[in-house]
Amino acid sequence: MYLSRMELNPARRGTQKLLANPQAMHAAVLAAFPHGTESRPLWRIDRDRDGVKLYVLSSGRPSFEHVQEQAGWSEQVTWESRDYAGLLARLQVGQRFAFRLVANPSHVVTDAEGRKRRYAHVTISQQTRWLSERADTLGVRFLPPAGVELEGDEGAEAAVTVTERATLRFPRDGKTVTLGVARFDGLIEVTNVDRLRQALVAGVGRGKAYGCGLLTLAPTQQLTV
Repeated sequence: MYLSRMELNPARRGTQKLLANPQAMHAAVLAAFPHGTESRPLWRIDRDRDGVKLYVLSSGRPSFEHVQEQAGWSEQVTWESRDYAGLLARLQVGQRFAFRLVANPSHVVTDAEGRKRRYAHVTISQQTRWLSERADTLGVRFLPPAGVELEGDEGAEAAVTVTERATLRFPRDGKTVTLGVARFDGLIEVTNVDRLRQALVAGVGRGKAYGCGLLTLAPTQQLTV
């Protein structure tokens, strides 16, 4: 597997179009692979003080020339791909990492007629609870910031930080898709290697085609790899 990172030029119109429509960005990501060879890559957009970056996790090595032409710099290649197998192989119980995840926190509600409908969690409390409740499934324990001691379920929720929230609306097949997303940053400790590997490779939650689900780990002094 490969984890790729590409810096996008925010001043370009092509970049703005891709950022405004996750469906278009998903198509651009798929086009980085020979037709039919990569059906479900995970991807994420990070917007930070040092720029806008596209992250892609895939089974094959991608080629982003088309994104470079549309949303990069004409005289400078700004993407790189790293073998992901090394990180997966080195995971051990007790290791601590900084993590970042953009997800679609949601839940299913059954109405009076028995119909099930999915709704996004909209408050920070709901969103942090959604992620903290998945700690065991993810094979991790969420850690509070250094010097802060937290206990119980409320402590687990407080150890998860929502750093960005948004409601995305974009066209797909003549309809409007509405997607609630949240970016989580924080610290974790590995409790189950197999479960964490599965979360890293398969993604977390729903909306994976639209930039959600990619969990990344890094040494604790930084937030992404």
